[in-house]
Amino acid sequence: MISAARNFRRLRLDRVSRDFGLLNALRDVTLEVGRGEFIALLGPSGCGKTTALNCLAGLLTLTSGAIWLDDERIDRLRPEQRGFGMVFQNYALFPHMSVRKNIAFGLRMRGRPGGEIAQKVEEALALVRLGAQGDKLPGQLSGGQQQRVAIARAIVIEPPLVLMDEPLSNLDAKLRLEMRAEIRRIHGAVGSATIYVTHDQDEALSLADRIVVMRDGVVRQVGTPDELYGRPAHPDVAEFMGYRNQLRARVTSVAGGRAAAAFGGAVLEGMSVGRVAAGEATIAIRPDDLTPREGGPISATVTAAEFRGRDFYGTAVTGDKTELFFRCDRRVAPGETLKLGADAGRVLIYAGPQA
Repeated sequence: MISAARNFRRLRLDRVSRDFGLLNALRDVTLEVGRGEFIALLGPSGCGKTTALNCLAGLLTLTSGAIWLDDERIDRLRPEQRGFGMVFQNYALFPHMSVRKNIAFGLRMRGRPGGEIAQKVEEALALVRLGAQGDKLPGQLSGGQQQRVAIARAIVIEPPLVLMDEPLSNLDAKLRLEMRAEIRRIHGAVGSATIYVTHDQDEALSLADRIVVMRDGVVRQVGTPDELYGRPAHPDVAEFMGYRNQLRARVTSVAGGRAAAAFGGAVLEGMSVGRVAAGEATIAIRPDDLTPREGGPISATVTAAEFRGRDFYGTAVTGDKTELFFRCDRRVAPGETLKLGADAGRVLIYAGPQA
């Protein structure tokens, strides 16, 4: 049975930084990962998430800081000495080798006996549900099957930690959904910790035990999917978690964890995040939650709308040219004026202007 060979307690990044000349790709990143945890590093391109993964893998040296696996400092070890599994975005399979030989490669490099290699390869093939494909070449497989081979190759060495760098980005939408479930199933079966890099919030929310949101090489927030989805700590985190409407406003009142803020000629009530007081503020609302309603406080003119299977999603502009993203359960047309609003429990209000 394929499993995590090393019974470690925690992986720890201690103030890890990585510079490329004058560019600070990572700045004082501190994070702890427990055995069996699934961690997603989430953020836009250039935020430092892949740099962090490569530092963990040993493909990049640290500028400062340290990486520990329990009481052993590992950032000074070569990649092969760390014993981690790695799954790349482009699969990185050997095209001239069969599926079995690709999976066996890491075990052969470790000098394992032939009988053990054969057994572990068959176990890995069964785990990723490719038992009938072992003699094929990678080019004879679909993209999803090739990614399963890459996962099997990573886990067959029974690593304490599996590192995945946007492994689903080359797959179509249907395969991405299927592979999400497979990755989570395999993670649970193996018991290794997994660190998974993605720019897709839906992937992070569906896969991870905890999400690490990064921006400009800095960790902005760490939390469970529920925490990140419902209570992002900063406006920029909220924006990346789907709160596309980010409105500059002024707080008019605060009471009992709620606040009211004036935006243009409208006043919106919402949940205050952090220390909100009178003055400049940012209102954050998901498009799903901003809808036409009788007496809605925001008047806006539709500029575009598209049908997405059940509802219409569109953009509209206010009198001061602020663009809004909204949802509507009926067809709307460009030029139509709507009264938009959102329930107070679905509106977040942050102190200060947008970052």
